[in-house]
Amino acid sequence: MTAQLKKGVLELCVLVLLDKQDFYGYELIKRITDKIEISEGSVYPVLRRILKQGYCTTYLRESTEGPSRKYYHLTDEGQDYLLELKEEYEKFTQGVDSLMKEENNE
Repeated sequence: MTAQLKKGVLELCVLVLLDKQDFYGYELIKRITDKIEISEGSVYPVLRRILKQGYCTTYLRESTEGPSRKYYHLTDEGQDYLLELKEEYEKFTQGVDSLMKEENNE
């Protein structure tokens, strides 16, 4: 899969995970890389962008394994944005699937 395609869905993956629970950065990376091969450094720019846009907030939580960790929490605005992205993604994948099926039928 090309880097551009992965980059396009990375924001959606981050938001989907944050909608389920709060995560710290490395934990998010681990969850995503368990399913999709991505560069670990590509997640942090997404986190900075959605934080700046108000789609998530952060807080520090003590860790038993070292320094405090910065956790990311999805805001109400982030949940609304996630719904929009999910709808766009569904339309997009349906369109691609439709084109692929047409190709096989010809």
